Amino acid sequence: MAELVQQRYAKALFEVALELKKEDSFLEELNSLDIVFRENEGLLKILKAPMVSKDEKKSLIDEIFAKKISNESINFLKVLVDKKRFESFHQIVATYKELLNESRNIKEVTAVTAVALSEDMRTILSERLKKITGSNIVLHTVVDESLIGGVLLKIGNKQVDGTVKSRLEGLKDEISAIIA
Repeated sequence: MAELVQQRYAKALFEVALELKKEDSFLEELNSLDIVFRENEGLLKILKAPMVSKDEKKSLIDEIFAKKISNESINFLKVLVDKKRFESFHQIVATYKELLNESRNIKEVTAVTAVALSEDMRTILSERLKKITGSNIVLHTVVDESLIGGVLLKIGNKQVDGTVKSRLEGLKDEISAIIA
């Protein structure tokens, strides 16, 4: 149910952004709001709280965000207040970004490695992933020394594990199955 809600709201917001030709500015504002709400959990709690009236919440939104974000974004926040959907805010932002990337044939990929990738390796990996997926790649890298070597790729909801750690764990499981 929650996923359906976030899809519906993100899609409606995305359609408005397309109509106004403001897809990128909406994304910037949504990302900024996402950061504000993550850093100020108290504010988010107030906007979710059933004991705070809708009018108080809308006044708070106006007071905090007027002249800082577009009227469209302010109105979007007020719709979330009216429909009691503020608990889905972070997921709506993520879904909006997915819709924007999908419309532009972009895939965000996270590469987790044991050591930092050089710029050359990042370029090579991005190019190979572009050939495989047929999409433009936005590559994010994370270092996790516990992997020993190899790379773990996260593409959307999919994961490709080519790490030494996972191979060793697989080998351990195979040996355990033989011994048992």
